Order: sequence, then C-alpha cells, then structure tokens
Amino acid sequence: MAHLVALSLILRVIVRKSSILFLLLALLGCESTLTAQPVSPGNHPADKLSFRPDDPVNASAFDHFYNLEYDRAVQQFGEVLQRHPDDPFAVNHLLTAVLFRELYRMGVLNTGEYANDSFVKAAHEPIDPKVRQQIKDLAARAFKLEEDRLSSSPNDVDTLYARGVTRAQFATYTGLVEHAWLSALRNAVGARHDHERVLELAPNDVQAKLIVGAHNYVVGNLPWGLKVAGSVVGLGGNKEKGIQYLKECASGSGETSVDAKILLILFLRRERRYDEALPIVRGLISTYPHNLLMALEEGNLLRAAGKSSGAGTVYRKVWQAGKEGHYSGLHYETAALSLGDLLREQKDYAGAASAYDLANGVPQPDAEILRKANLSAGQMYDLLRNRDLAVKKYEQVMAAGGDNPQAEEARKYMKDPYKTD
Repeated sequence: MAHLVALSLILRVIVRKSSILFLLLALLGCESTLTAQPVSPGNHPADKLSFRPDDPVNASAFDHFYNLEYDRAVQQFGEVLQRHPDDPFAVNHLLTAVLFRELYRMGVLNTGEYANDSFVKAAHEPIDPKVRQQIKDLAARAFKLEEDRLSSSPNDVDTLYARGVTRAQFATYTGLVEHAWLSALRNAVGARHDHERVLELAPNDVQAKLIVGAHNYVVGNLPWGLKVAGSVVGLGGNKEKGIQYLKECASGSGETSVDAKILLILFLRRERRYDEALPIVRGLISTYPHNLLMALEEGNLLRAAGKSSGAGTVYRKVWQAGKEGHYSGLHYETAALSLGDLLREQKDYAGAASAYDLANGVPQPDAEILRKANLSAGQMYDLLRNRDLAVKKYEQVMAAGGDNPQAEEARKYMKDPYKTD
C-alpha cells in the first residue's frame, strides 16, 4: 500500500509539474548494437549507424523515420519484420514508426509544447481507432517474444533491452494518447528497471543509458521530498547524471545517438543551456534536412535565448522552404504560427497578424494549427482596433467546427473584443 501511495503522489506531481516526462518516455526504440567510440555530435548519417536485426533496409527506414517521412519508414520497417518475424527489435522498430506517425498526425510532437507544462491540458486530434489497435497488437507481439525468451534466459541482455524499449513505447502510447498516466508511469518504471539491469550485466552497453539517463533527469527535477518518495518505488534521480548519460549515448554510433540528441536538446532548453543545445540541433538538421520539427526547434532555441532576430530569420526560412516543397506532406504552417507568436511578443501586432494570416495559404493545413493562427490573428486585429477583420477571423475559427478551445475563445471575443496582451 505504501508503494501505491508514493507512486500516486509522484504521478500527480509529475503530471502537474513535470509533464515533459511523457515525451521522455518516447525513447524511439533504441535497439541497435553500439560501438562506444566517440564521434562528433550530429554526424551520424543512417548508413553509418548499426541496427538490429542486421538487415540492409534498416538504414533506409531509419533515415526516412528521422526525416519525418513516416509512411515510407512504416513500409520499410514492415518489410524488415516480414523477413525477421521472431525478432523483438524488428517489432519495436515498426511499433515506433506507427506510433510516431500517429503522434505527428495528432499534433503531439511539436517540441515547443514541451518547453513548459501546459501540454498535459492541451487538446489534440483523437487517435485513429485502427491505429490504436495496431499499436496494441504490435506491443503485445513484442512482449510475447520477449517474455518467451526471458522465461528460459532471464539475464539475456539483448532481450532485457528490447523489453525495456517496448515498455517505454507503450508508456508513450498510454500517456500521450490514452492519458492513462498511472499505466504510463508503471511501464516507464519497468523500462528503466530493465535497462538498469542491462547496465548491471553489461556496464559498457551505452545504449541502455538513454532511458536511465532520461529518468534521472526528470526525477532530478522534482522537489527533495518527492525524490525521497520516488526512491520507494525505484525512481532515483540526478539531473546532471541524466544529462551525462545522454551525452554518452549521443556520442555512440548506434541509433540511440539520434534519440539522445533529441532529448538533450529538450533538456538543455529547459535548463537554459542554449549554447550547448544549438550545435546539436544544427547537426541534426544537417543530417536529416527534411525534419521540420528540428528546423523549427532551432528557431525555438534562439527565441528562448532572447535572440529574436535570429529566431525570426529561422522561422521565415522554414516557411519559405515549406512553400517551395521542401517539407512535403508536413505542416510547415507551424513556422507561420511561431513567427506570429515571436512578433506578438515584440508588440509588433501588425507584423504578427500578417504572419498568422500566412497559415491560410497552405494547402491542407493542420486544423488545430489553423485555428490557433486565425484566433491569434483576430486578437491582433482587435489590438489594432480593426474590429471588422477581427470578427472575420473569429468567424473562421468557429466555421471550422468542432468543440475545441479555439472556438470557445472565438465565441467569447465575438461578444467582447480582445483587449490585453
């Protein structure tokens, strides 16, 4: 009972104060065999990484995955799984690609939301029921393969590692999609324990430091009293140890290096260590040039660092590249929303309104992003005392339909103009 009370208390505080945990659980299925030789951050093209199973298509599949070309990644990971049907690493790869394709579609992967704790309350698009079942089926398949192997060989390092990855991915699903926080936390703790056991059995297995490092960082951010409570359920933490573990993963030549860099960028931004984060994100942009999220993250980092001019330049560059087809199938209208928010902070309301309006010119924009852009444009026109244009923007938000926070706010401002900023 004491364990459950401690777990419940930690869960409530994590959800309220450390919501980034549920992004951290998205540890992207790091199933490779690593060589622990240091390399420069950001210089890991997919053809130089090592993967399990040893299949030539894996390199191409991961290149598509990290370029956010999810359909192609899912297709190729599926081909690998057909050739290796009993390999839990192959199952985990496909599980990861299917899950993250859906998270992107739902609008959950914008790194800007994880810089603060607001995303727990944020409303996103619902999951596709067919994808929900596919995720559950793949997770169950991976668990079955792992449990069968561990029943006869409980200290099998590879299988312990694979089970930790499956648990981490299922924690991501239950937390970010189902909002089943207790289930997510239990799976996350299980993933950590699996990878801590890997490190006991194989101390040089750098890949296992990814999940352990991420959890160390998160729990290390909790107040002292909760850290003590966390130790009751096996959740110790130290921020600097967590960051150091992730740096070791980032310097490896396995696929964990990419995942570790993504987490490092987010953690270092939260720590306001922008000068350390920027070279990492720029290295990833160079390696994965079609990754829209990383391109936007450079602007987010510059903006957080107070370098507004540089951030604006990045957002405009991303917007233009999107218009020219560089981010095919991706929602580059996020750049317009980000630019508008930046100009709004600078009290350039006319410039912000124009930036927000850009989102309306994108073919098949994300519905939520478009609603946010039009609502914000309406607020800017109210501040500029152009009530007619403001009302038109609020009408656009409401005409988009649905029961959502943007429509609710638009109805409010239809009655009373937006006045404060």
